[in-house]
Amino acid sequence: MSGSFDRDTAVQRQSGSASEGLFSAEISPDWRAGRGPHGGYLAAILLRALTETVADAARAPRSLTIHYPRAPDPGPVSIHTVLERTGRSLSTLSARMERDGSLCALALAAFSVPWTAPDIAEMPIPAVAPPDPAREAGTMRAAGAPAFTRHLVFQQRVGDVPFSGSERPLEVAGWLGLAEQRPIDPLSLAFFCDALFPPVLVRLAQPAVCPTVDLTVHFRAAPGTAPADPAELCFARFSSGAVHEGFFEEDGVIWAPDGTLLAQSRQLAILMPLKGG
Repeated sequence: MSGSFDRDTAVQRQSGSASEGLFSAEISPDWRAGRGPHGGYLAAILLRALTETVADAARAPRSLTIHYPRAPDPGPVSIHTVLERTGRSLSTLSARMERDGSLCALALAAFSVPWTAPDIAEMPIPAVAPPDPAREAGTMRAAGAPAFTRHLVFQQRVGDVPFSGSERPLEVAGWLGLAEQRPIDPLSLAFFCDALFPPVLVRLAQPAVCPTVDLTVHFRAAPGTAPADPAELCFARFSSGAVHEGFFEEDGVIWAPDGTLLAQSRQLAILMPLKGG
């Protein structure tokens, strides 16, 4: 674990049994996004603890849903995992992340072996310009960007920029990866599913924040399908359709460069214009 992503999402088992575990982790201030730590960053930490609880390489993560009732401050957190049920093929788990006894995140997850069924592929990767091999180009290190974006490479291919007052469709897409070279895996995909700016921000002319209420990630690629090249970027597309009473949905799809579907996501978030913005 030499890179910042692996270091800052590490968990340490404190105790546990065959059906549950207690882990500790350290929330780094380097992954802050607005009012608290980035939701995808917390998702990766929780997924690590859940994966260690399953302790079965044949059972890959298939679904992860997280509710975020309270943003933890930087520092130590505890994660309590429970193996709710283990069948012959599928394991269902829960996890609670707490800081000083207060709930910060609540997760449900499913891990499973592969099943045999016909393959149907009707979600082609969009036809866009390929990624720039100079990985530093197009990073999200713009003025005012949240702290966590220093860890990202994003080469935008679709959509406008936040707070531009655009009337174009609520969509943003482009080549996405970690600034440090690291192969794509379920941990980084969990992070990527919440990594880009919400598409609704392009309609605004003034700054706003968008805390996540819940995030669901469906991992669609078989283990080992994601690119093994640590320099490879994936293609991510996120879209929204409605904002009502401050709440909006965001749907995401992530592909490997060869068009393999890697992950899908949906989240509910709150649009909160900044006072005085």
